[in-house]
Amino acid sequence: MKPFLQNRHKIAVFRALQLGDMMCVIPAIRALRKAYPNAEITLLGLPWAQSFVKRFSHYFNRFIHFPGCDGLPEQSYNEYSLRSFIKQMKKENFDLVLQMQGNGTIVNPLMFLFDAKNVAGFYNDESYVASDLFLEYPNYGSEIERHLALMNHLGISLAGTELEFPLTEKDYGDYAKLLLPIMEQQYVIVHPGSRGTWRQWPPKFFAALADYCIEQGFTVVITATEDEKLITQELIKCMRHAPIDLTGKTSLGAVAVLIQNAFMLIANCTGVSHIASALKTPSIIISMDGEPERWAPLNKQLHYVIDWTKKPHFDKVYLEMVKLINELKIAIVEQKLLSV
Repeated sequence: MKPFLQNRHKIAVFRALQLGDMMCVIPAIRALRKAYPNAEITLLGLPWAQSFVKRFSHYFNRFIHFPGCDGLPEQSYNEYSLRSFIKQMKKENFDLVLQMQGNGTIVNPLMFLFDAKNVAGFYNDESYVASDLFLEYPNYGSEIERHLALMNHLGISLAGTELEFPLTEKDYGDYAKLLLPIMEQQYVIVHPGSRGTWRQWPPKFFAALADYCIEQGFTVVITATEDEKLITQELIKCMRHAPIDLTGKTSLGAVAVLIQNAFMLIANCTGVSHIASALKTPSIIISMDGEPERWAPLNKQLHYVIDWTKKPHFDKVYLEMVKLINELKIAIVEQKLLSV
């Protein structure tokens, strides 16, 4: 690492975003923790991320809620809360603050109000920072690799690109309470929701894929939040066969256990797609945001990602799913033969 970054005992990571965004920086955080095994690392994030810090307690020590600021759409805010937050940050006396929110256009000026000994992160033409600790934001490659580039720029040795999603006893307990009539590897999860309607693939297309899976002998399990109930109702209405509907009935941890034991996940490009990547569960992911190279899982053999903005053809998605199912069935047979 850079000489003047040695012996940093109190580090803050600023990333006030949602689940998928947070999971994509875990490889960078893993490298950071390896470089600073005894440091206190605090996440400055959205309210929900307190549970994220608890799940990733081997990397984070503390969580502090960032109340929002003008220009960041993830939450509403007021000036009083923001001023109180800045005052608190100054009292923290951080040795290092890492701006891992994005290119820095909105948040870089805020980072320097914390009065930390060092501030590092990304910049672009609109947020230039004259410091060796800042890297020009790379508008290319995966989100994982962009943040690893920052670690590399800071002289921090990397520790792999793999995602993680630790499962807890509570997660397994929440799953067990569902009393689902399913067997491991004998069901397919369909997750039609996503944050923002513009990122949601039409329910009728999910329904067609779900029906095919049922006709191939799989049970189909529908997962979604209670807020996404209208989407799953429309999906089920379009289906010829009956799925298991878990809309609004699962915790995040229970969904993760479901994904871990599933034959396959079919979903929009959203948080669950990154959980599937972390747990090495095969997936068909439909990218609706035009940035599949940024958000797609790195393992292209296990995860098929279709850029709907460039190829909005249902037949392509259908054929990719059929291909993946057949490849997985062959792999399972070969594995069984090798174990005999």
